[in-house]
Parts: sequence; C-alpha cells; structure tokens
Amino acid sequence: MGSLFRSEEMALCQLFLQSEAAYACVSELGELGLVQFRDLNPDVNAFQRKFVNEVRRCDEMERKLRYLEKEIKKDGIPMLDTGESPEAPQPREMIDLEATFEKLENELREVNQNAEALKRNFLELTELKHILRKTQVFFDEQEGGVNQTTESMTRALITDEARTAGASMGPVQLGFVAGVILRERLPAFERMLWRACRGNVFLRQAMIETPLEDPTNGDQVHKSVFIIFFQGDQLKTRVKKICEGFRATLYPCPEAPADRREMAMGVMTRIEDLNTVLGQTQDHRHRVLVAAAKNLKNWFVKVRKIKAIYHTLNLFNLDVTQKCLIAECWVPLLDIETIQLALRRGTERSGSSVPPILNRMQTFENPPTYNRTNKFTKAFQALIDAYGVASYREMNPAPYTIITFPFLFAVMFGDLGHGAIMALFGLWMIRKEKGLAAQKTDNEIWNIFFGGRYIIFLMGVFSMYTGLIYNDIFSKSLNIFGSHWHLSYNKSTVMENKFLQLSPKGDYEGAPYPFGMDPIWQVAGANKIIFHNAYKMKISIIFGVIHMIFGVVMSWHNHTYFRNRISLLYEFIPQLIFLLLLFFYMVLLMFIKWIKFAATNKKPYNEACAPSILITFIDMVLFNTPKPHPEKCETYMFFGQHTIQVLFVLVAVGCIPVMLLAKPLLIMQARKQANEEVQPIAGATSDAEAGGMSNGGPHGGAGGHEEEEELSEIFIHQSIHTIEYVLGSVSHTASYLRLWALSLAHAQLAEVLWTMVLSIGLKQEGPVGGIVLTCVFAFWAILTVGILVLMEGLSAFLHTLRLHWVEFQSKFYKGQGYAFQPFSFDAIIENGAAAAEE
Repeated sequence: MGSLFRSEEMALCQLFLQSEAAYACVSELGELGLVQFRDLNPDVNAFQRKFVNEVRRCDEMERKLRYLEKEIKKDGIPMLDTGESPEAPQPREMIDLEATFEKLENELREVNQNAEALKRNFLELTELKHILRKTQVFFDEQEGGVNQTTESMTRALITDEARTAGASMGPVQLGFVAGVILRERLPAFERMLWRACRGNVFLRQAMIETPLEDPTNGDQVHKSVFIIFFQGDQLKTRVKKICEGFRATLYPCPEAPADRREMAMGVMTRIEDLNTVLGQTQDHRHRVLVAAAKNLKNWFVKVRKIKAIYHTLNLFNLDVTQKCLIAECWVPLLDIETIQLALRRGTERSGSSVPPILNRMQTFENPPTYNRTNKFTKAFQALIDAYGVASYREMNPAPYTIITFPFLFAVMFGDLGHGAIMALFGLWMIRKEKGLAAQKTDNEIWNIFFGGRYIIFLMGVFSMYTGLIYNDIFSKSLNIFGSHWHLSYNKSTVMENKFLQLSPKGDYEGAPYPFGMDPIWQVAGANKIIFHNAYKMKISIIFGVIHMIFGVVMSWHNHTYFRNRISLLYEFIPQLIFLLLLFFYMVLLMFIKWIKFAATNKKPYNEACAPSILITFIDMVLFNTPKPHPEKCETYMFFGQHTIQVLFVLVAVGCIPVMLLAKPLLIMQARKQANEEVQPIAGATSDAEAGGMSNGGPHGGAGGHEEEEELSEIFIHQSIHTIEYVLGSVSHTASYLRLWALSLAHAQLAEVLWTMVLSIGLKQEGPVGGIVLTCVFAFWAILTVGILVLMEGLSAFLHTLRLHWVEFQSKFYKGQGYAFQPFSFDAIIENGAAAAEE
C-alpha cells in the first residue's frame, strides 16, 4: 500500500564520511531534505563539540546581518528577494564573508556615530538659536519701556535689608541663566523652582514651535526655552542644580545685545555648515545600505546554511583515526538511491577520493512517521497531525478526510449561494497562490486561510452540491424541473396565508422531484420546518453510522497489516458486530419506513400507522413489546421483527464480555505457558501481548521491543477501552445530530436575513426604492458574508473537525508516533526568517 494511505517505510542507516568530504556531503543532504540525523553525542556539552567555533562564527555573522537589516528597514530601503536559494558556501569562503560583514558593520557604525555626533551638535546649535531669539524678546521688553514690570520684579527678588543697603550702593544687578527643557517637564520644573528658592527667582518661558529631533533615537520631541532671573551666588548654585535634576540644558547667553546678535550670526553660519555635512553623511550611509540590501537575503541564506551544516556535523562521532565522521540517520526506503547520489555529488565537489558508505542497521526503536504530501494534501495532513502524529505505518486518515471532511461540512453548510462565495474565495487563492505565497505577512489569520485554500475550495464546492440537494440558495429555491405538487389554492392564499401546509394525500403527484427538494416546500409555512427536520435528522444519523462503521473497518486494515490476530478476532469483530446489530439496524429501519409507509397508502401502511424509529429502538434495547395500535395498525414493520431484534440485542450484549475479557485472558494464558516452558514462545507471546499495534511489523524494519505490561494494567486498559467504545457508540451516534442542528440553524438564519433585511428593499418602488434597495442590499451582503459565511462557516468547520477527531478517528487511529523531521535547508531558512520577523 502506498505512502498516501500509510506512512513511508523508514530505515535506520549508519553513514561514514571522510572528514574532508563531510561538509559537502551534508550540504547536499540539506538541499535534498530527506535525512533525519540522530545525536550521537547526547552527553557532550554544546560548548565542547568539535565544530563549536564554526557555529559561533556563524552566530556572529548572523548578528552583523541582523544589524544591517535593522538599519536598512529603518531607512525604508527595499531588500532584493529573487526567490532563489544559493548553495551553501565552501568553508574557505567563510573568511571572505566575515571580512565583508566586518567591513560593512564597522563602516556603518562609524557613519552612524559621526551622524549622531553631528546631529547632537546640530541640536545644540538649534536650541541655542532659539534661546538667543526668545531671550532677545525678554531683554527687549526690559529695555523698551516695561520698567514697571522690571522694577516690581527686582523688588520681589530683593529683601528689605538688601534694599536698604543697596540704596547707598546704587542699582542692584540680577543674574540669569537660560536653557531648554522638555515641554512636559516644565510645570514640575516651575513648581520646584518656586519651592526650593522660596519665590526669590523669576522665570520666563516660551515654547519652541517646531519639534526637535533627538539624536539618540531619532524621535521628535517638543521643548521650551526658559530664562531664570535671580540674585546672589547661592541662588545661582541652587537654580543650576535644579536644572541639572530636570535634565534641562543650559546655554551661555550674553547680556549685551550686540554680543547676542553676533553670537546668533555665528550660530546660523555653523548650522548651515552642519546641514551640508549632515546631508553628505546621510547620502554616504544610504549608498552603503542600498548596496547591502541587494545581497542581504542571499547572505542570510548562506550563513544559515553554513550554521546548519556545522550544527549537524556536531551530531556526528569521530572515529579513532580522526579522519572519518560517523552518523546515524533515519531515511525513507524509497529514497535511499537518491540519498546515495547526493552523497556522491558531495564527495566529487570536495575532491575526495574515498566514497561515503551508507549501511542499513537493525534496530528495535520506533521509526519516525513520514507522510509524503504535496500542496493539495498538505493542509488535510495538517488537520490529522494536529490531533496526533500517526504511529509508524498506521493507517493514515488524511486521504479519506479529503472527501469526508468537506462533505460533512457541506451537510451543515448546505446553501448554493454561500457555498459559491466560499468556493470562489478558495479558487482565487489557488489561482494567485504563487504571488500570495511570495508576499510573506505576519497576519496569522491570513496565513491560516491561505494554508487551507484547497480545504476552503472543496468545502465551498461540496456546499454548492448540498445546496442543490436542499434546493436552497440564500434561503430561496430554484424551480428547475417544475413542481410535482398540484395545489388548488389561488395566488392570494399562497402569498397571504402563513399557515399554509402541503398535504400529500391530494396535492402530491406521486412522482418524486428529479433532483433534491421540490421548490413548493418554500411556500409551505406550516409544515416546512417539520418536513426538513425529519429529513435532515434521519440523514444525519445515516451518515454518522456509516462514518463510524468505516472507522471500525479501517482498524481491520491496521490489525491485518501488523498481523495482530488477537486484536483482529477479539476486538475488531465484536466491535463491528456491536455497531452493525444495533445502530446499522436502526438505519435499516429508517429505509424500511421510508419505503413501506406513505401518506397515500391505505392502512396498515399509511402515515397514521408509521412507527417511531426512536421508540422502536428503545423498545428493542429494553426488550419491550409494543402495545397494540388503537387504529388496528401493524405492530411491527416486517414479519419476525421482534425475534430478530431480541437476537440482535443478545448477540450485541454478548460482544461486550468478549471485548472486555478475551484479550487479557489470552495474554495471561500465553504468559503462563511461557513460564511453564521456561523459554517463552516468541510467536505466541508477541502476538498475544500486542495490546494495540506493534510499531514494527512485517514491513517496518523495526519491531516493538518493549517491557511486559502487568496483567492488572492490561485488564484496566481493556476495561477502559471497552467501556469507552460501548458508551461512545451511543454518544457518538447522537453527536452526529449536529449535522441536522447546524443545517437547520444555517437555513433559518439565511431566511431571517432575507425576510427582515433584503425583502424590505425589494418592496420599495420608484427612484427612491432603487436607492433604498442599494443600501439594504449592501447591508444584507455584509451580514451574509460576515455572519453566514465567516461565522457559520467557522462553526461548521470546528464541528466537522470534532466529528473526525473524536467520532471517526477514535475507532482506529492512535496517533502516538513522532514526526519525521529531516535536515532540510528550506525548513531551516523558513523557520529562521519567521523567528527574525518575530
């Protein structure tokens, strides 16, 4: 059986590589992506391995590349991405790459340091310019006639003793300091000045209108200019300490107007010179980054490949002569020749004359699970692996899920219009997949949609099919073949009577509608829901029982493939009989009722005599005899029904102790015989003790060599498994009723949107009606896509996922394996790029 239905056959191989050829051979295997290496040095510290220095060099080169990438993104320079993956460089090329990265980093850091120093000087000169301009206004006010303000300010800053002493010494001179402070710190700064200096200072401030650039981080900050007047050296010291505490920058400001004007002219000249130098520095930095952006993606790929190769070589062992590297790896059997060709190419590239050796090894370890997928099956396999990776060579549910998953989804989401919207969205992603795949994004929701594009497309197509079966398109019906009902009602009765119902006795032709539902049910307001409920409820149970039986049959393939005779005879057969005699029999009763009873038939086969399937099943399980029908109807559907039902229940109940006790008792008997004969019988023991599924088997290349499980644990495990299956058969059957419930809810929501939204716009007439209809249609379309397609689609998707994981896969799928993770450059580069973006 091919790998689509089971995982690939794997082999544990030993690989011998000459030291000179090891790098090139591992590089070829990384490009191939079909070999999973094992760590042969699990007890050796990572810092004590042979190639740790090379790994450190690669880490350093990657750090430098990340620094370059950050600077390139800061300037908004696009990075060239050709989509090609260069080969891993030879070890001697590492020196050239290191020199190139070192040169670029040093040059860029030097340019950044110079630019930061220039920006800091530019900021200081700009602040000084604003100080000279703003303080000139303050001094002009003092000299231009605002003497009263100045005198009052002076009187406020001078004590009575100083004023008396100063009367004989002449006018008092006030000192001042000027600077710049962040605007948000100004209120607290002013309060601190007032409290610390006890009101003996005078503060004037003015905002700088244009924001200034912080040279350290490039942020735009808002600042204000201030000037503080005070008297005495003690206050001067206190004021400067407060300015230092609030990180205000103080600048020298001359007292004479001529000196201030001269300083301002010098500042303007220096600012112009700095602008010129800054422009040249930025141009040089931009040229360096543009040149680096052209090769940055390829550099990342090369460095990550080199690092991955040396990290893999650290998993190898050195032989005694130090001239050969020994590795162990899992490889798919079908690809051994391809791997050997890759090893030969690597040997030829390295110039070595000693060919590599690849030997198969015998092992009792469980091999990894490798399911070969393509872009179509990858998403369905991901749904299965999310539940648990299959055990080695276990039946893979993914191929069957390709059909059953979208079909069960469509049973709940059956609407031709909504399915068409979903199918067109999936088809658009499929047609544009190359361009969309190249546009990498951090949006997780979009990545999920794009990854499941084929699932979305199939769910939409199947929903269109079930929508045709239900004859439902946006809650309306299609009259393709003409109705097979003849009604005697007139148009007004049909349009106005909300309690109109269809009567099969006189209105039905007797010939069924060719495909799907008859459109006449759309106007049957009274019994439409009753009819759809009965129909959808029964087909939900039918599909559910068939789905579960198929799951049990899948377990037969596992038992026969692994030659597990005990599980085949005493698990599979009782489970299948239990399911068939109870629940499949209930499905047969539904078909018998549909065929035998009709509204147009006469007694005892008309609708008044039709028995309830649920009541019949309950009476069957409880061994109840149905009471005679008051209208002289037949008690049973067919001759001998009671006897057959009693026999079915007895056989089904008899299967329970077989499932519960047969397997543990046989294991106990086999162990007893083995102890009596001293030497255990390998065949009988291994067959009997295979509690679930041996991970080796006839084709696996590895056998399950495990310790014997205690008998008490075997009995407990088998008891849990039996109880879970018996009770689960009932609950799982009822669980499939979600197909009916969600289908009904979806149809009713669509009808509510049509009745309460779109029909309002359709009733409007004239030019105003066109405008109203346009607005109402837009609102209806938004609600349809948002609620019925997205939200209802997600709900149906999750319910379908649960039906496959719990109701279907629990019958045969253990999911206790571990995934095959080959050494692949593509996966390493993709994971490295994703980690870098995070």
